[in-house]
Formats: sequence, C-alpha cells, structure tokens
Amino acid sequence: MRRAVCPGSFDPVTNGHVDIVSRAAHLFDEVIVAVGVNKSKSRARLFTADERMEMLEEVCAEFPNVRVAGFEGLLTTFCQQHDVDAIVKGLRAVTDFDYELQMAQMNSSLTDVETVFVPCSPEYSFLASSLVKEVATFGGDVSGLVPPRVLERLTARLAERARDDA
Repeated sequence: MRRAVCPGSFDPVTNGHVDIVSRAAHLFDEVIVAVGVNKSKSRARLFTADERMEMLEEVCAEFPNVRVAGFEGLLTTFCQQHDVDAIVKGLRAVTDFDYELQMAQMNSSLTDVETVFVPCSPEYSFLASSLVKEVATFGGDVSGLVPPRVLERLTARLAERARDDA
C-alpha cells in the first residue's frame, strides 16, 4: 500500500488545501492529512487543533482513502510511526519551492521518505490561510476561498473575537 501524508496547520482549511488532498488521494492508496499541533503557537491560531481536524474530516469525507490525524514534533517521526512513503506538498509559487525543497532534503536526511511536489491549481495560486483570515477579519468576501462549512465556522469565530475585543 502506498501511503502519503499531506501536512499543514490548516488554520483555516482552504479550497487550495482540499485541491491538493484530492489530487493526492488519486495518486496514493491512502492519504493522511496531518495537522501540526504546535503548543507554542496555539495562542496565535484561530482554531484549536481539534477544530481544524473536525473541519478537515468534514471536507475530506468525500474521499474514502483519506483520514485526518494530529501530530506533534517532527513530521518524519510521524511518517515512521504511520509507515508513510511520501510527503505531499502543494506549491503555489517559486518561493514555496525554495523553502519546500530545503525541507524535503532535511526530511530525507532524517528518514527514508520522499517528498512529492504538486503544483496548486491556478485558481488557488495566491491562496494562503493567513490571507483568508486577514481578508475575512476586515469583512472581505472569502466565500470562494474556503469550503462552505469552514466559512460558517470562520465567520462565527471572527464574530466571537470581535465581541471579545469590544
């Protein structure tokens, strides 16, 4: 069985993330969407790790060979523990490639895992979770950038934060 991991923070899940997961699901027998749980960054996150995993489970339900898991520490350790053959990374731009190539080389020096680069679909080439959060915070329309259920949760969370800050 060829097993791959699609790692990320997914704060929030975007249509770009779903695009990469969908394409990985066609390439591999099993795909694990691995949500990084970095306790030191938890205050900076909009959603908890559990909330991000719930959203991913909802949007990935249509892919029978995809499951969601959280991880702490090194991705390579997670790969060894779950018998993962490949790390799938979406690339938006040349600048992504520079960083991701360096990470791929580091990962391969730590364990026997390959990194597969998948170029994002053109309509998502600019898309980043941080941009979605920023635009949504200032009332911009992000409905075409995130799945509908994620949009509901994003809107509700930003409204909560606005009330708390008032």
